[in-house]
Amino acid sequence: MGGAVSAGEDNDELIDNLKEAHYIRSDLVERAFRAIDRADYYLEEFRDNAYKDLAWRHGNLHLSAPCIYSEVMEALDLQPCLSFLNLGSGTGYLSTMVGLILGPFGVNHGVELHADVVEYAYQKLDFFIKNSDSFDKFEFCEPTFVVGNCLEIPPESRQYDRVYCGAGVQKEYENYMKNLLKVGGILVLPLEEKLTRITRTGQSSWETKKIIAVTFAPLVQPKQNVNGRPKSVPLPIFDVRTLQDLCRIAIRHTLRQPIAMGEGRSKRRVSFPGARAMHRYGPRFERRRFCRRFYRQCVNSVVLHDSMIPTAMDDCNYPGEVEEEEEEVEEEEERSCRRVREDLPEEDEEEGVCTEDEQSTGGAACAEPPVNILRERILRLPLPEPLKMYLLYYREK
Repeated sequence: MGGAVSAGEDNDELIDNLKEAHYIRSDLVERAFRAIDRADYYLEEFRDNAYKDLAWRHGNLHLSAPCIYSEVMEALDLQPCLSFLNLGSGTGYLSTMVGLILGPFGVNHGVELHADVVEYAYQKLDFFIKNSDSFDKFEFCEPTFVVGNCLEIPPESRQYDRVYCGAGVQKEYENYMKNLLKVGGILVLPLEEKLTRITRTGQSSWETKKIIAVTFAPLVQPKQNVNGRPKSVPLPIFDVRTLQDLCRIAIRHTLRQPIAMGEGRSKRRVSFPGARAMHRYGPRFERRRFCRRFYRQCVNSVVLHDSMIPTAMDDCNYPGEVEEEEEEVEEEEERSCRRVREDLPEEDEEEGVCTEDEQSTGGAACAEPPVNILRERILRLPLPEPLKMYLLYYREK
């Protein structure tokens, strides 16, 4: 199944193609897809096929086509703090993307038939947490997997806000799948060769929508035990987070906030004297704020002493200043930023900082390397090294 969009040279180009074909339609889903490189979930010898819109299978390992995962993510209508159950969780690729949206207070569970696949999924999850550049940009709901047949879940088990089944569901098991869903929840599954979205609107009322035609391998029937009864597969426990874990989440959230504001995803309320009058100069205020943000990024990139960073009160002397005075401030900030760039150590040039020759030739290779500001701020905290590593999830890069 797949082949709906052309192949990409890398993960970002594949996502661009999926957006152009309207398989990815929301910003939330796009961010999750871009954050996780699909090739990381392939075996090394098959990575060349990772960016094709095709399903992949090797032994018990399986990945659906990117266009299918796109439709599934859009149909699930994921939001932070929801509970999610992935039936046939496989390599954990989909569950990891879902975890980026659910956030630290969601629930992210998976049931997989094959023990070797669950082991593989945990290996890939550990690789993502320890090595991915995207991990520090999100608040993550780490998935938990159990081994078993998803048709052997006890009927009295807990229910979920969102449920996805990654195998073809026979008609006789439709009600079984519906019972895993809370009222108001959404179930997405391949049913009668159609990817189907079922919304539970009440205790015994449902809304069904067919999305696209699909071809999935059917669910494996449960095996009978010696006594004639199928064995029971307990779902993962809803763990209550420890106080230590909650503190780590809160600290990382607090340190991440300025990063989000710097990227323009949230706005900070201005509370200094004269702020109300300052907003009368809308375009001018935006221009000055952009200059200040760029200046602060330059300052943070070289980890200057706190005394060298100007405060908000130093920057903002509104209202009452003439336009010439504002331009002088902007020019001074630009000059300061240029001085910061000139003071960068020589080894930074090897990591992508442009030299004068590269600037004159306009080479495409001239680009500053990305800086993980959250990591830098954690490392500057006055804390013991073991505690810093705990805050970093023991990431080495």
